[in-house]
Amino acid sequence: MPIGKMMRSNNVHQGGMSSFQLGPGVISPVVKYLLIINGAVFLIQIISNVFLASVLGLVPARFIGEFPKYIFQPLTYMFLHANFLHIFFNMFTLWMFGTEIEYSWGSKEFLKFYLLCGIGGALFSLVFNPNMTYPIIGASGAIYGVLVAYWLMFPGRILLLFFILPMQVRWAIPLFALMNFFASGPNVAHLAHLGGAVVGLAYIKLDWRLLRISKWLRSFRTTRQTAKLERRRQKAEEIMKRVDEILDKINQVGLENISSDDKRFLEEASQILSRNDK
Repeated sequence: MPIGKMMRSNNVHQGGMSSFQLGPGVISPVVKYLLIINGAVFLIQIISNVFLASVLGLVPARFIGEFPKYIFQPLTYMFLHANFLHIFFNMFTLWMFGTEIEYSWGSKEFLKFYLLCGIGGALFSLVFNPNMTYPIIGASGAIYGVLVAYWLMFPGRILLLFFILPMQVRWAIPLFALMNFFASGPNVAHLAHLGGAVVGLAYIKLDWRLLRISKWLRSFRTTRQTAKLERRRQKAEEIMKRVDEILDKINQVGLENISSDDKRFLEEASQILSRNDK
């Protein structure tokens, strides 16, 4: 994904503004391992001379037609790349933007987000282009999710495009997306890019709402359970009041002299109260 070379004006490890520097600073752990894994897989593609994309790449028609034989493809496709420029620009963007996000979120949360965005790109391709017979490869779906996250988190951050043109993140990242869409060739998986961006946006924007909904559901269940227990308690009190009245009557006239309705009520009350105790 051609995004050019950029510089940023904030140091991820220090507060406030600092002098311009190339890149995000010290590379974060997950980003480092992702770079290593993607690089190693790319070397295997070159050295082995085996077309791994036909198996590990995402082929929608094969994935759907032979499901679940290729269930791994929505994950493995994002670690394959077509050529040096393909992997270079994806990994450069991951390093440039992913490092600061990982330091902000933590490694575990960042890795989960990265993989979800990549899988989201695969799902978009499967849903909207299920008959595609050639493989989709590349980390661009996950990378677009990372770009969206950076765009939302640091909209006022200044980037220097090509070391010359200063531009805020809020404008620079949409420009990257437009450049990629219009400048790329016909074999680019735009649906995977879109899927990664949409999943990234939804994950960040809806996360707090989902937490609120979850809390509301837990509160609703607790309220219902409390109300149910209160109804059972009130019913048990009413039953015991009637039982006490019948027992007083028994003390006065004897068990054999109470009505059949009273005897039946005592039997039913015994069953109800025993169930409530369980």
